[in-house]
Amino acid sequence: MRTIAEINDKISQKKAVVWTVEELKARVLEKGIPAVTKEVDVVTTGTFEPMESSGAIINLGHTDPPIKIRRCWLDGVPAYSGFGAVDLYLGAAEVAEAQDGEEIRERGGGHAIADLIAGKPIHLRAIGQVTDCYPRASFETTLTKDTINQFYLYNPRNLYQNFIVGVNGGDRPLFTYLGPLQPHLGNAVYSNPGAISPLLNDPQLDLIGPGTRIFLGGGIGYVAWEGTQHFPKQKRLPNKTPIGPAATLALIGDAKQMNPRWVRGCYFHNYGPSLMLGVGVPLPILNEQVVLHCAVQDQDVVAPIVDFSIPRRVRPTFGLVSYAQLKTGRITLEGKPVRTAPLASIFFSRLVALELKQWIESGEFTLTEPVIPLPMDRSFLPQNLWGSQLSLE
Repeated sequence: MRTIAEINDKISQKKAVVWTVEELKARVLEKGIPAVTKEVDVVTTGTFEPMESSGAIINLGHTDPPIKIRRCWLDGVPAYSGFGAVDLYLGAAEVAEAQDGEEIRERGGGHAIADLIAGKPIHLRAIGQVTDCYPRASFETTLTKDTINQFYLYNPRNLYQNFIVGVNGGDRPLFTYLGPLQPHLGNAVYSNPGAISPLLNDPQLDLIGPGTRIFLGGGIGYVAWEGTQHFPKQKRLPNKTPIGPAATLALIGDAKQMNPRWVRGCYFHNYGPSLMLGVGVPLPILNEQVVLHCAVQDQDVVAPIVDFSIPRRVRPTFGLVSYAQLKTGRITLEGKPVRTAPLASIFFSRLVALELKQWIESGEFTLTEPVIPLPMDRSFLPQNLWGSQLSLE
């Protein structure tokens, strides 16, 4: 019915009809798919959740005399320096090291990234490899986002298309990437915001791919590639939504334009640091099939309940549960009620979708077509599948 070029023309004239995905789901129940398809041009989705497979590329600019950095710390957090002389990669999950004998607790790369985005100064300490063209051996200074050249997020794995629900059937507390899991099935934690999550509304990735323009951390970003652990071959329901972790995206965006409201460092007790990140994806309403996928409700999407007390890659499950059940705050396992809580902020996920809607309505944000489709044939390869490759012959 429509093309992205036609939708962008309406956006430039501020005539596009834009709804958040929750608004669309409600309208479909009232009017049906054909009527809604004729009415709306763009649907916005959003999430605000921890995304530890994130990080920042930073170019410091050259010192005088020049330095070839080979070890570096940003506010005590090690940054990778194994490429250009003053190019760094700061991982969100990297842990701060002790300084001057004093241990730094509950701080990591996500906090340093968020501080830079917020305009705060951070301390740099660098050790160089002395060469004829890079004679400097060490360097210390204070940085802000305005005193460095490039500062952009490059996140290898964001926006899981569905995930798991974590529980603990053991007899001691467990500290995980989902947060604390209480013993004897004391609680259940889910990380995906459910039917409002971006990739669950485009389950076969028909609209999203490298080159797709998105809301990233309060600025404009793009889908760069498939994400690490991209697993679109996950088993799926008849509505095409996966029953567990499936597709992922690699994302990129200029951190100097981002808003600290949507990029926040966080720390999981006895696990480590991460980054809370707001990501919004616009979906162009090209035909009724798009609306059909976006109309999916929480009761139509499920996730596996995984027992973290078993220290294996493949853990036993308690079956599947719908997001509608999870969002009631309580599920039943082995005959007992278990409290549930989301790791993602449902409230801020809605605000991401709303802010992106406002950008599009004002003509500030237009849509892009993917330059290539994302692969849908990726399998998930466990590392221990191969065993030793050494030969004694």
